[in-house]
Amino acid sequence: MSDSVQMPALGESVTEGTVTRWLKNEGDRVEVDEPLLEVSTDKVDTEVPSPFAGVLEKILVQEDETVEVGAELAVIGSGEGGGDAAPAQDEQPAEEPAEDEGQSDESPAEKEEPASEESSEPSEQEVATEAKQQAGSGSSGSGEGQKVQMPALGESVTEGTVTRWLKNEGEQVEVDEPLLEVSTDKVDTEVPSPYAGVLSTILVQEDETVDVGTDLAVIGGESGGSESASASASATEETPQDAEEQAKEAEQPSEQRADQHQGAATGTVPSEEAAPRSNESEQPKAEQQQTPPQEASTTPAPERPSAADTAKTSYVTPIVRKLAKEKGVELESLQGTGVGGRIRKEDVLAAAEKAQQQAAPAPSEAPAAKAPSVPEVSPLRGTTEKMSRLRKVIAKRMVESLDTSAQLTTVIEVDVTRIAKLRARAKNSFQEREGVKLTYLPFFVKAATEALKAHPGLNASIEGDQIVYHGEENIGIAVDTERGLLVPVIKEAGDLTIAGIAKRVADLAARTRDNKVKPDELGGSTFTITNLGSNGALFDTPIINQPEVAILGLGAIVKRPVVVADADGNETIGIRSMVYLPLTYDHRLVDGADAGRFLQTVKKRLEEGAFEAELGL
Repeated sequence: MSDSVQMPALGESVTEGTVTRWLKNEGDRVEVDEPLLEVSTDKVDTEVPSPFAGVLEKILVQEDETVEVGAELAVIGSGEGGGDAAPAQDEQPAEEPAEDEGQSDESPAEKEEPASEESSEPSEQEVATEAKQQAGSGSSGSGEGQKVQMPALGESVTEGTVTRWLKNEGEQVEVDEPLLEVSTDKVDTEVPSPYAGVLSTILVQEDETVDVGTDLAVIGGESGGSESASASASATEETPQDAEEQAKEAEQPSEQRADQHQGAATGTVPSEEAAPRSNESEQPKAEQQQTPPQEASTTPAPERPSAADTAKTSYVTPIVRKLAKEKGVELESLQGTGVGGRIRKEDVLAAAEKAQQQAAPAPSEAPAAKAPSVPEVSPLRGTTEKMSRLRKVIAKRMVESLDTSAQLTTVIEVDVTRIAKLRARAKNSFQEREGVKLTYLPFFVKAATEALKAHPGLNASIEGDQIVYHGEENIGIAVDTERGLLVPVIKEAGDLTIAGIAKRVADLAARTRDNKVKPDELGGSTFTITNLGSNGALFDTPIINQPEVAILGLGAIVKRPVVVADADGNETIGIRSMVYLPLTYDHRLVDGADAGRFLQTVKKRLEEGAFEAELGL
């Protein structure tokens, strides 16, 4: 039986989402609530946990594809897990007899060594041997071991910082199990293990920053026979007695079995060595009866909480960890209520609320104030660089514009609630039909071009003592690029529909940012529109792009309470989508009244919101 994973609703007004990254591949096993993929919307970027447990049989939506809420993303079936481990277990019995033969071949030569050297301090030697077993277990299963490297977490990301290791050296890790957390300048994420085995060596410590491709750790072979194989290999370097003692200690035998085994081993030694061995082994026997149980009760004890803590937080998503950090909650102290004891967001919130209630009666123990969000210091601070050619051109033209024309700005407020609702209804079908997203900008361009036809004085230029009224509306669109501000031009925008304007805007903006725009596409504008609201600005006083006589700014669209009058003049207060439109104009040609009439024409067209016919509604 198979279950389908659907695009979840990530907000009341969110109708679609984009798959940015799959955290599992086809054929991988996934548990309930384990992060399955990352989804991006126009409001949030988040991980989507798996609603089912099983095998990811098929991925239906690829990365960077945008689908509606409820669309099927993947299929999870009831595939059998753990099938890959069987061959590794089958190989172990074949390797162990070969090592046993090696021990028996070397035994006659080693019998000549004095037994007193090996049994002088049995407890210390066993501790050292056990340490060798643990150190060698990571690589004995697969020879040299496999290296985990810093992954490329983005096209422009060249380095990453190890923020936290989720596994300790000597612990077993499975394929795709979270191994460490990595932070870059763009993302904080978990890095899953590409191999299964024992984490034998950590090469990069926490808080260290390394380049992409740098070796982070070494993972040995699969668990199971690796430790016993390592123990057998190290035993061949010692006497048969030590090899058997090590094997017995690894199995944690009872005191009687240890005595019987030691006696049997002594019986295999030649007669001239039997007496000294039995005499000198009496004291080690006494120590062996006391020391190994102490080691068994004390040495593993510190490791078990570490393994438990690691297992407890293995599948805690970055979102939950971030929430815990913000709330000051220690994940290690929580008992998860999710599947398999997994910690969920609700567990963190409940713990934070409980801590707040406990701290409330004691003002002195109130939680510390949240640290302020301090912006990152730019590497350009305190440096000097040569001004780029584009920056020189922009500087020259801006100064010339202010020196050439008499500029001033007037601002009006427009209610674009109808356009906001219209866009929400039409954007999905519009994108499917036209192949581009429906933004607010085409509505403003359309309204402006219609107003320019009615008010040609703002679609003009001054040449000497003559006024040139242009016969077409060539609209310049200000585009912010890494190199600086550029203004590609939509030629004859007054003849285009909203769909045509949207396509031209998307094409010109993309090619301008990629430095693929043609020179003739950056000139010939008769009127310019600049989107001030892209960075949250309410309004600005833009500078005219010469030889034009006006430029229109678009502020950020915000929802706020506004007095609204109905057809009968009754007034109510409602939540409306409002925007400021600042118009800078050249007072040599355009008077304030002319600018006001132009803006009122634009406002009326936008507030009516009658664009259904052009959107196919």
